[in-house]
Amino acid sequence: MATADGLEQDVPFFHLSKFWSRGLVGLFAFACFANSYNGNFVFDDSEAIINNKDLREETPFVDLWLHDFWGTKLSSNASHKSYRPLTVLTFRISYALAGGLHPVGFHLINIILHCIVSVLMLDVFSLLFNGGTCDKGKKIKYVPKAALLSALLFAVHPVHTECVAGNVGRADLLCALFVVLSFLGYSKAQMRIHKEEHTSFFWVLLSIVLAAMAMLCKEQGITVLGLNAVFDVFVICKLNMLECIQKVRHRDKTPENFSFLKKGLLSRLSLLAAGGVGMLYVRWSIMGTGPPAFTDVDNPASFAESLLVRVINYNYYYSLNGWLLLCPWWLCFDWSMGCIPLIKSLSDSRIMAPAALWFCLFGLMYQALFSSNGQTRRILTMGLGFLIIPFLPASNLFFRVGFVVAERVLYLPSVGYCMLLTYGYSKIYKQLGKKIVTVVVLGLLILYPLRCMYRSNQWKSEELLFQSALDVCPLNAKVHYNIGKNLADRGLQTDAIKYYREAIRLNPKYVHAMNNLGNILKEKDELHEAQELLSRAVSIQSDFSAAWMNLGIVQNSLKQFEEAERSYLTAIKYRKKYPDCYYNLGRLYADLNRHMDALNAWRNATFLKPQHSLAWNNMIILLDNTGNLAQAEAIGREALKLLPHDHSIIFSLANVLGKAEKYKESEGLFLRAIETNPSSASYHGNLAVLYHRWGRLELAKKYYEISMKLDPTASGTKENYNLLKRKLDQQPKKRNM
Repeated sequence: MATADGLEQDVPFFHLSKFWSRGLVGLFAFACFANSYNGNFVFDDSEAIINNKDLREETPFVDLWLHDFWGTKLSSNASHKSYRPLTVLTFRISYALAGGLHPVGFHLINIILHCIVSVLMLDVFSLLFNGGTCDKGKKIKYVPKAALLSALLFAVHPVHTECVAGNVGRADLLCALFVVLSFLGYSKAQMRIHKEEHTSFFWVLLSIVLAAMAMLCKEQGITVLGLNAVFDVFVICKLNMLECIQKVRHRDKTPENFSFLKKGLLSRLSLLAAGGVGMLYVRWSIMGTGPPAFTDVDNPASFAESLLVRVINYNYYYSLNGWLLLCPWWLCFDWSMGCIPLIKSLSDSRIMAPAALWFCLFGLMYQALFSSNGQTRRILTMGLGFLIIPFLPASNLFFRVGFVVAERVLYLPSVGYCMLLTYGYSKIYKQLGKKIVTVVVLGLLILYPLRCMYRSNQWKSEELLFQSALDVCPLNAKVHYNIGKNLADRGLQTDAIKYYREAIRLNPKYVHAMNNLGNILKEKDELHEAQELLSRAVSIQSDFSAAWMNLGIVQNSLKQFEEAERSYLTAIKYRKKYPDCYYNLGRLYADLNRHMDALNAWRNATFLKPQHSLAWNNMIILLDNTGNLAQAEAIGREALKLLPHDHSIIFSLANVLGKAEKYKESEGLFLRAIETNPSSASYHGNLAVLYHRWGRLELAKKYYEISMKLDPTASGTKENYNLLKRKLDQQPKKRNM
């Protein structure tokens, strides 16, 4: 039977002490992703961080435990059901420490977490390559070469870029941290005291608690219980499947031949099983309304009618994940929406990929179970365990997932890949010789970090990230959509139109692209095409509230008032708490002189969103224009308490107070508005009107002149200025008479 020392001789690497090994792994992990520290919030960060109210101090702490990862109530049908409160808690801490939405602090924590996990991997790999135990009488001076090489490969693997450079990847990093701690804790559960094996239930229970914490960071964390069980059976208890089968075949049932059962295995596995069942029960209870609803564009294979088509494509997805681990050059932030066309026929040449994958896996599994070499069995079993078990939640075997391929879910499975790769190098070393294998290993340790640095740079901005995806997935409608959205956000609407149109061409049912394109065309006054696009969007997805609201805006602009009202009310029907829709409905009612309906709609908007400045302002202006000065003043003061620095509300209230002859207070508000927005001609002009009414004519003249300088085309200001000048010209004449 081979020993760990035998493997050490076959690994083309160098010896380092524990201290220097940890420093080297940490340094490599940091260097690979350090350039992502000053990146922006990108892609899913907008929903998980920027728009997530659970990060704000004003949100009650208890809400973190009642909401999903994106800040939606778990009881809501719109919830994604991803329950990760510990991850959201770290986002909240980052937000508090950074004093707001400053991405540097978020990115630095991700980089540090990856470094910690990579360093801890040294202990995991040392444990696995050494067989889970070591001679206490022998002081280990060096880290096993195989463990050091595996940890370095893990630290620099480019497939980790999404987890480290993307802030949403914090969930995977935290989950991996607690998974590693749980695994290392469980490895201490079996102790040798006076040459007898004893189970430490403290370590078993601690590992279960850490597994629960991993699951509260990301659902994948529960799989560590399976890893612990495999480690217990095949490493601690040293189960030999070949021997067991031979004994069963020979009907040898003597207790001595099943000695592994005497080591407390059943009691430990029972605790693990009970812990897993308890976690799943609590998780399902919290989830409330059942699993989330995904669409065929998220995961087309899962919606295929043929079972054979589903099975073939699932296995093709597995092979693509394997290829990303083996050759992480083609990386993409999203692999859905036509990026990977379905395999619908056995004649499709791509079917060779899953065939090759399973040929390799079955070969490794056979060696893992039936090899006569104990070291081979141990390394292959644990390597395959780490490769497969953490991937199971993303495999579509137990439930439908909302993606085709996702690089982030490979963070933990890459542990098994790195272990198998190192073991493979040791075997090839014997066949090909030292030089070739050493060159390959060093080549990977140079190319992988370079690829990490390049890919991390692409994750620094949405523009770079989305453009990089075109080279990998040119048929992905979501890639074109995101490029278009990014261009539109930067004001490049003409360029955005081209990408939105391409997204719709690639996916004729892409309602979000239709909605965004319709909005741009509406702003460009191409109302009829905008109406056609938005109508098509709501016909495809009848509960698409945003498209209904935007359709109402277009219909209002086309003077189709009845249709616009129906569209607004339909939007509110599907989305009860929709302040922007109430605001636009109020504008429609105001255009139709339905003043009470307009006021009620705007009041609903401010009730749902107290900071809705436009709704407050429109209420003040409407009440002012209809002569309800007292009510306008009351609304204005209420709005000013909520939005004390909003210059438009300050200005509108100043107008109301001026008409109510409260000149001094009105003057103070006008000056506040001008201080906030000094380039507004109307602010200076209305202050001039106030002074004109007040009889402070020289000040009125001064502000009329400033207003005309800012806006020479304002005819009303010129007319008032000329009246003032005539009045000023007459004053000396009256004094001389």
